[in-house]
Amino acid sequence: MSTTTDRPALARAAARRLPFGLTWGAAISLAWVLLMLIVAVSARFLALYDYDQIDLRGRLQPPIWLEGGNWRHPLGSDDLGRDVYSRLVYSIRTSIFVAIIGTMIGAVIGTSLGFFAAHFGRLVDEAVVMAIDYQAALPFMILALAVVAFFGNSLYLFVAVVGVYGWERYARITRGMTLAALGQGYAVALKVLGAGPVRLHLRHILPNIAGALTVCLTLTFPHVILLETSLSFLGLGVQPPQTSLGNMVGFGRDYLLTAWWIAICPAMAIFMTTLAVSIFGDWLADRLDPTLRE
Repeated sequence: MSTTTDRPALARAAARRLPFGLTWGAAISLAWVLLMLIVAVSARFLALYDYDQIDLRGRLQPPIWLEGGNWRHPLGSDDLGRDVYSRLVYSIRTSIFVAIIGTMIGAVIGTSLGFFAAHFGRLVDEAVVMAIDYQAALPFMILALAVVAFFGNSLYLFVAVVGVYGWERYARITRGMTLAALGQGYAVALKVLGAGPVRLHLRHILPNIAGALTVCLTLTFPHVILLETSLSFLGLGVQPPQTSLGNMVGFGRDYLLTAWWIAICPAMAIFMTTLAVSIFGDWLADRLDPTLRE
């Protein structure tokens, strides 16, 4: 009797399930991240104006939902009459691309050093472990401020500095999991069959640890976005005439009482993006954990 009664409830529960085991929070977060990527790729077509187009007669126009707003500037205009919506679209593109490239640089550096430490051992392993501990103990924001302030505000240098952030996490994970994998049967068999270190690490060990590295990447990405926006907010990141979310907030801080939309719009984009990536990263970590799959 109870089995028959439960069948419709189970059917309704199955119908409400999202594909790939996604929770509603993870699904909404993934949708937001995909939206930001689409905006970043299509910024040129989505913007109404050039991000640096000045119109002094239309300065400090409010957004459309406030009195005096109009559709010429849906999110209002700044102190130079530049369209906030257009600047926001281009700023998302800059910040997302800097964060993606920086995250990938850190992942490649950390993963490579982890493989080197596990393969060569002894002095190389000790040197990499010391570098990991030193990087983890050093306040990276202070290091980034010193490097950017000393060597100048070059976009390529800025991306390189952002890319160095977080490499020790990938190195620690890669080293530990590679050492464990080298003691397993398949790695020993491949060595006996004559597989070289490059083939062994890249074709066989890397796919087995890719899940842990992917989780680390998704959890590091929000920190990279915050690092980029923080440095740009302080004037040491992306420089005018280029625009990013951080320097948009920096430009708008003097108008928080009179034209709050200049700073609040990019600040909300930063908040929503970092929150969405963090939630999706937490879901992915649970999904890839074999002890929690059931």
